[in-house]
Amino acid sequence: MIRTPLPRPALALPGILLAAALAVEPAAVRAAENAEEAGLRIATEARERQKGFGNFTANLTMILRNKRGQESKRELGLKVIEVEGDGDRSLFVFGRPRNVRGTGFLVHAHKTGPDDQWLYLPALKRVKRISSSKQSGSFMGSEFSYEDMGAVEVEKFRHRRLREEACGKLRCTVLERVPLSRDSGYSRQVIWLDREELRTRQIQYFDRREKLLKTLVVEDYKKYLDRFWRGGKLTMTNHLTRKSTVLLWSDYAFGTDLDLGDFTQTALKRAR
Repeated sequence: MIRTPLPRPALALPGILLAAALAVEPAAVRAAENAEEAGLRIATEARERQKGFGNFTANLTMILRNKRGQESKRELGLKVIEVEGDGDRSLFVFGRPRNVRGTGFLVHAHKTGPDDQWLYLPALKRVKRISSSKQSGSFMGSEFSYEDMGAVEVEKFRHRRLREEACGKLRCTVLERVPLSRDSGYSRQVIWLDREELRTRQIQYFDRREKLLKTLVVEDYKKYLDRFWRGGKLTMTNHLTRKSTVLLWSDYAFGTDLDLGDFTQTALKRAR
């Protein structure tokens, strides 16, 4: 009999890198489940594995590429804290270049219902709320949307297991999730998860007309604290515009001196 290993947390990027599957599934369980039940079980297991990090900080380099391959770069910092019984809270603050310095983006993710999101624009010295109907828009001119920067919660999707297949040298489980919100910019998402270490390898995003809109590829994983897998390079490619955005992650620090007071609208205005 094949036994399922005990779950271990496997984290990557809040909102954007989400998803993991059981490394080994008993044959009896597979036989008893339909595709929707299997998808929900795997998605729920993924959420459980993501719990327990407490809080962390990291630095990011954002590389914007147009369809001709020309690049511009931005640098930003990120803070994330877990909230018991609700979604995580995240704060992004841009440091460079000068024209975006001090711009901040705050997310209060929720298990059900739309996330609360605010953008601070230092030139205007005011906080702008991003309504749920606007969260499909581009995040700071990148190929990531505001929706992508929020947390992915199991309750916000219908889940379905599609298949297993090779993904490079690894074996992947392929899941589909369908957003329940009518405000989502996506009709569905397809996720490739390697079975060996439960890491997201690729996500395809389909627009409301069921056309393939974007693909996210996650690379350069490293393990932190002997528990948490983190992707070091995320590449989001827009197939319609032929533009892409790369996020390079560095300087992860877990268990930092953060509390919920660091994730308020007042803190957003003061963040640098």
